[in-house]
Amino acid sequence: MTGTFAAVDLGASSGRVMTARVGPGTLELAEAHRFPNRPVRAGGTLYWDVLALHAGVLDGLRSAGRAGERLDGVGIDSWAVDVGLLDADGALLGNPVHYRDGAHEAGVAAVHAVVGPEELYAVNGLQHLPFNTVFQLAAAQGTARFAAARRVLLIPDLLAHWLTGAVGAEITNASTTGLLDATSRQWAGGLADRLGIPRGLLPPLCEPGERLGELTAEVLAETGLTGPVPLTAVGSHDTASAVVGVPAADDRFAYVSCGTWSLVGVELEKPVLGEAGRTAGFTNELGVDGTVRYLRNVMGLWLLQESLRTWGNPDLGALLAAAADVPAFTTAVDPDDPRFLPPGDMPARIAEVCAETGQEPPRDRAAVVRCILDSLALAYRRTVRRAAELSGREIEVVHLVGGGVRNELLCQLTADACGLPVLAGPVEAAALGNALVQARAAGVLTGGLPALREVLRSTQEVRRYTPSGSDAEIGRAARRAGLD
Repeated sequence: MTGTFAAVDLGASSGRVMTARVGPGTLELAEAHRFPNRPVRAGGTLYWDVLALHAGVLDGLRSAGRAGERLDGVGIDSWAVDVGLLDADGALLGNPVHYRDGAHEAGVAAVHAVVGPEELYAVNGLQHLPFNTVFQLAAAQGTARFAAARRVLLIPDLLAHWLTGAVGAEITNASTTGLLDATSRQWAGGLADRLGIPRGLLPPLCEPGERLGELTAEVLAETGLTGPVPLTAVGSHDTASAVVGVPAADDRFAYVSCGTWSLVGVELEKPVLGEAGRTAGFTNELGVDGTVRYLRNVMGLWLLQESLRTWGNPDLGALLAAAADVPAFTTAVDPDDPRFLPPGDMPARIAEVCAETGQEPPRDRAAVVRCILDSLALAYRRTVRRAAELSGREIEVVHLVGGGVRNELLCQLTADACGLPVLAGPVEAAALGNALVQARAAGVLTGGLPALREVLRSTQEVRRYTPSGSDAEIGRAARRAGLD
């Protein structure tokens, strides 16, 4: 028995609709449609063009139907924290504001004036990021838009609402808002009350695998699909789906979900809410099947993407080949330096930070690329070691999934820096994890995460990178960059 499922996977720079044919021992993925995700600045505010994303999803479902597929289900995952506000009629009150918009930072002081960072972490277990949803909503208080809001929907939940009419909040993404209790896995109503966020704004929670509804007659007519087509909640935070898509053989692994952001951590059975984790910047995001993604956000390939944009998008392959010839770990920066968060001239900022730390700034583009990749590998090293220390989890291998898998130099550098073998692949881990959860909900597959990952190991290509190089030299480079 096999089924065909559409996995809608939305990233910070592009979206895609993938079709997956799934069954016992079968997992085949094909791209139905890919579309850009271009933020738009208007009136001084940076927005997501969510209507364009919705149109891209419809186009993707239409393409899947034209391919002759009878879809057995749809699931949606995306980035976290950003929300749409709906009024009493269910209409969207303007485009969602982008997490990189600086206005959110005004909410940090407002929240901390009521609930201190230590107390906040003891409830939600989240790494402090100035754009977490709780800060976004605090910054929006006092605006006409917030006053008119009657529901808050995260991006996957908003798109699911438009496709089915259902209103809900899938729990893996809800756990990134700062308004969910990491221990009880329920909305922290008392916290919301203290912060002046009406409880009615927060939708009913649902778990991955729950059936949210069916595509409406309007959507079926728009896409040409034959109904009924169920829409199932998956790990709607793309990292939650990507961690399902890690082909691990046991629990002694760390993962790096590498894209615009890199999410680096371990999979646990319960949250770790101690003060040491808070000060180290670790977050407890909820995962599929009652798990916890104990991880830290690292800035990721954003540094490389912005550098390429600054240079006019030259050939990346040629730059990576040239970067491989640059001596290893000669310059490095902390990717999480807040100066690297906004769009702009990334190479100039990297040079500035190198100079501040007593290092010679990169002399050419290849050296900049090498600095970025070395810096990411060292940041992964720091995070993997700290995750093991704080969680008590033994780590024997690092699984690297997502777009970074295509960057062979980064994969090898990660193995070298961590001193552990790196298993790289699959690239489309989020879409695969999305489809696997759908398939299990539909009865095509059975079992828990180990059974789903066995399907991955038997069907997906993974490349092994063995560590090499001098640990002492790598340690010195980490200390120079403040990444030890």
